Amino acid sequence: MVTAFIMIKANTGEADRLRDSVEAIEGVESAHIVAGDVDIIAKARVETPAAVKEISATRIQGIQGVEDTQTYIAMD
Repeated sequence: MVTAFIMIKANTGEADRLRDSVEAIEGVESAHIVAGDVDIIAKARVETPAAVKEISATRIQGIQGVEDTQTYIAMD
């Protein structure tokens, strides 16, 4: 299994809606609104690094209101 943490920057006022949309994506275990440089941190657990790319670069970035993402794959 591959675990990844996806940092999501949202348009102003969109964090609650985006969190719900991100949590609905298959492979995303959780999504949390946070304070700091990003607005949401999502945790994904999938079978392959390619599946992480599909979630981050295609599914999450395709949601209206997402400004940017940064993805970190866990090493342990």
